[in-house]
Amino acid sequence: MTDFFHIFFIAVALSMDTFSLSLGIGTYKLAKRKRFQISFTVGLMHFIMPFLGDLIGDQIVSFFELNSNLFLGCILLFIAGNLFLEMRKQEIPTIDLSFFGVFLFSFGVSIDAFSTGLGLSAITQNKILAMMIFSFVSCAFTWLGLKIGEFASEKLGKKATIFGFLLLLILGIFHLCK
Repeated sequence: MTDFFHIFFIAVALSMDTFSLSLGIGTYKLAKRKRFQISFTVGLMHFIMPFLGDLIGDQIVSFFELNSNLFLGCILLFIAGNLFLEMRKQEIPTIDLSFFGVFLFSFGVSIDAFSTGLGLSAITQNKILAMMIFSFVSCAFTWLGLKIGEFASEKLGKKATIFGFLLLLILGIFHLCK
């Protein structure tokens, strides 16, 4: 059960950037079909990217004989640092909402899921379940962000990003101390 909560909280942290960006994109008052397309694509990428990261990660960890908890902790702190730098920027992201634009958006917000996949074996032995949880949570957060975006203020997006940063920071420190 502890495994599930670790995975769930990592999934929430991974979904905060897409939630924040979805709040802004949601202000464009998208059609239901476009909200579904964006949410589904983000969810799919949050399954594929950790899978690819895990495939590469096992080879990297075994090649260098790294402690996977130390490796994951460093990755989570690196992602937290990148998120912190993004929070400091005041510019509003623009996005092309064509199919290719949606794919690029989904890929961009899933890069952190790839790096989490590098240390996935340190989190759980049930990697498919973890990737499914990452996928479901990111899909739900994206849809929720797009839906709330019609009504959300600029401050809510900033708070969601701060929450994601704190979760990544705490989880990174937790894995470094393990």
